[in-house]
Amino acid sequence: MVKVISLAAFLVCLALSPILFLAGCSPNNTETLQRRTADATAAAKRNADAIARGVAEGLKRKGPLDINAASATELQTLPGVTPELAGKIVEHRPYTATRDLVRRRILSSTEFDRVKGQILVK
Repeated sequence: MVKVISLAAFLVCLALSPILFLAGCSPNNTETLQRRTADATAAAKRNADAIARGVAEGLKRKGPLDINAASATELQTLPGVTPELAGKIVEHRPYTATRDLVRRRILSSTEFDRVKGQILVK
């Protein structure tokens, strides 16, 4: 009797396996996978474009930026400088030394360390 029940359970599982497999491959799951793949591809392309623009801008720049004369757009080419941060730098001019960015609490010490070799004050 036990073997008959085990055999019946095995046959039921065997019969349901293709249905469960096909349920996982429904058009909705395929569409979801395609959409997620497209989104990931678009995000990777945006990131690659941003990196390429940053490299190109860095190569165009000759020497450090004068934080008293550089535009907000030019300041954004510095590592970690967002549009908001660039605006703050411009807003608090003039500076007598690059370290003023830390003294005036515009940049943290860590942020300043990232850009100190790429900025100057004239």
